[in-house]
Amino acid sequence: MSEIAAYFGLFGAAFLAATLLPAQSEALVVGLLLFDYAPWLVLTVASVGNVLGSVVNWFLGRGIERFRERRWFPASPEALARAERWYRRFGKWSLLLAWMPVIGDPLTLVAGVMREPFPVFLLLVTVAKVGRYLVLTAVTLGSV
Repeated sequence: MSEIAAYFGLFGAAFLAATLLPAQSEALVVGLLLFDYAPWLVLTVASVGNVLGSVVNWFLGRGIERFRERRWFPASPEALARAERWYRRFGKWSLLLAWMPVIGDPLTLVAGVMREPFPVFLLLVTVAKVGRYLVLTAVTLGSV
C-alpha cells in the first residue's frame, strides 16, 4: 500500500469514527506507527479527520432539531430532553470527553443542538481528540 493511500485511509477512518457511524481508528493509528510511519503525520492526519467528523456532528445537531416531531426521528423526545439536561448541567467542558467511545460522538451532536458557539466547540473538541491520539502515540511508541 502506498504511503499516501495509508494516510487517506487513516483520515477516512478517523473521520468516520467521530461521526455517529460505528467505526474506530485506533487500530489503524497503532498499525501505522508500528510500521514506522511518521508519528507526527499519523497524529496530525488522525486528529484532523477526527475533529472534522465531530464538526459534522455539530452541524447535524444544529439542523436536526427541526425534525424533532417526525416519526422517524432517531431519539425520543424524552431521550433528547435528557441529553439536553445533561449538557446544561455539565456544559461545554463535557466536550473534553468527546474522545470517549460511546458518549463522545453524541456529545458533539448535542453541543450543536444546544447551540454551543462553534469556536468554543472546536477548541475543546480539538484538545480532546489530539490529546487522545497523543496518548495513543506515546503508549505505542513507548512499547516498541
